[in-house]
Parts: sequence; structure tokens; C-alpha cells
Amino acid sequence: MGRVIAVVNQKGGVGKTTTAVNLTACLHELGLKMLLCDFDPQANATSGLGLDKRKVRQSVYDVIINDVPAQTVVRATKFGDVLPSSADLAGAGVEILSKQNPNQCLAEAIAPLKDQYDLIFIDCPPSLEMLTLNALAAADGILIPVQCEYFALEGLSDLMTTLRMVKRRINPTLEIFGVALTMFDGRTNFSAQVAQEVRRHFPGKVYATVIPRNVRLAEAPSHGIPVIAYDRTSRGAAAYRAMAEEIRGKL
Repeated sequence: MGRVIAVVNQKGGVGKTTTAVNLTACLHELGLKMLLCDFDPQANATSGLGLDKRKVRQSVYDVIINDVPAQTVVRATKFGDVLPSSADLAGAGVEILSKQNPNQCLAEAIAPLKDQYDLIFIDCPPSLEMLTLNALAAADGILIPVQCEYFALEGLSDLMTTLRMVKRRINPTLEIFGVALTMFDGRTNFSAQVAQEVRRHFPGKVYATVIPRNVRLAEAPSHGIPVIAYDRTSRGAAAYRAMAEEIRGKL
């Protein structure tokens, strides 16, 4: 049975979707059967793996709200499978409350898919609200992207509080799968200091590979492809391939 990993950080702009998209593509390239569940109403992960989010007829919204079977909504791409998102998901946090088990909507929806994949990533919205709680309830572990900048640890205490609450009340087996250092600038001592501080907060959980600031990583989404397809020789592509190797080793 495949493991479900929520890629989560309520702070925006930390490289969450970039990490979810590129790790999905790199692990798929390594031979793992991958599914990326786009659980963010912005649907950037959907377009990041090559789908036109404006042309998505059914999305994860239909799965959790209208009880459409998830396997009929999953779309195959050459970078891995996608359970796409849409703008409709923006209001789902309120609609979920009318469900019998509002915290378990996503868990129940993707349960039939787990045997079909080695790893399922859930790209979460940048907030700690009902959609994110659903993702945490569905997950076996969380992957936390942390940018190597001044406010790196800001909000992480809130995330850890939410994690403890979810473990206590909803999902007792939820664990930290890994912490990914993103936007690392090797020209400054400050990035190294932040990385050291993050490793101190999460001993044994931070990947050895750090994701550098790289213009190719920023450009790839506008072309609707992961960085390994946009510029395979770039530092960003090399970093995500190395991180994917670390993850495959853990699995």
C-alpha cells in the first residue's frame, strides 16, 4: 500500500507546490508509481504537471463534495498521475462541514487509490483550515518545505501545534516525513545559519539536499512542466533529483 504524504506549510511562498510538482516528476522518473493530489484551489500543481486547469471538467472538489469516485477523476501525465484541482475547491471548506465526517472527506476519497501507487503527495493550501485538516487526516506523514530566509521559522510553531492536535484527535499515526530546505542562497552566510537552525529544530528530519534559488525553477511553471523537463542541467533540477533519491532511499 502506498504512503500518503501531505506537503504542507501555512506560510505562502516557501516552494510548497514547486516541491510537490518536482518531487512527483523526479520520483516518477526513478520508476515509482506517483500520484499528486492537488488540494489547493489555486490549482498550480495541476498546471505544473502539464494540465490546463481551465479545461479540467472534474476535480478533487467533485470527489470530496459530490462523491465522484477519485479513480475516474485522476489524469495521467508523462510526469506522474494527477488528481486535479479547480477554483471550485475554494468554497469546499464550508461545504465539507455538512458531511457526516467532515475531517475525513479526503481520506475516504483517496483510500481506494492507495494500492495503486507507491507514493501519493497532497499539495495543501497555504493555510491551516478545513482543507489542510482533511489533508493531514488523510496522510501518513507530512513534508514541510522551509525557505532559507529571515522568517523561515515563523509560523512553524503553529503548524506543530496543529500537527499535535491532529495526532491527538484525528490521525494518531501522523508523523513528519521530512523537512525540505528551499530557496537556499549559497552566497550568503544567512542561508547557512537558517539551515542550521531548522536542522536543530527537526533533528534527523531535514534532507541533506537543499534546494537552491534558481531561475529555472521559477520559469518552469509558466511552461506547464517540471524543471527536469524544462532544463535538466539546471541546479534546481539536479537538487530535486537528489532529494528524490533520498526519499526513495527512505521508502
